[in-house]
Amino acid sequence: MNDDGGPIFRQVADLIENAIVDGSLAEESQAPSSNELAAFHRINPATAAKGLNQLVADGVLYKRRGVGMFVATGAREQLLKRRRSEFADQYLRPLMAEAQKLGIPATEVTDMIDNWESPR
Repeated sequence: MNDDGGPIFRQVADLIENAIVDGSLAEESQAPSSNELAAFHRINPATAAKGLNQLVADGVLYKRRGVGMFVATGAREQLLKRRRSEFADQYLRPLMAEAQKLGIPATEVTDMIDNWESPR
């Protein structure tokens, strides 16, 4: 876990969410246990459990008594929908606000994006 990524339990939840989004943790597959996460990341098992329980509260994971936690059906789509909304709030709204200040129409911004080449 890193020092600048917010609370450790949130970082644990983010790791699991990222695995679901990128497909390495499929829907209906078993999520790592709090003890596995704690051992791997050298954190307190209660902290790892708090991250997992947050995902249960969010409907991303569900518990099977005596077996463990599993990725809920529809979790990937739920996460993608939330992240797209967060992406719009964090990046697109400020981008379009600045474009508006500069008098750049949305169509020109779209052209800029379409023709933009990422640095190599």
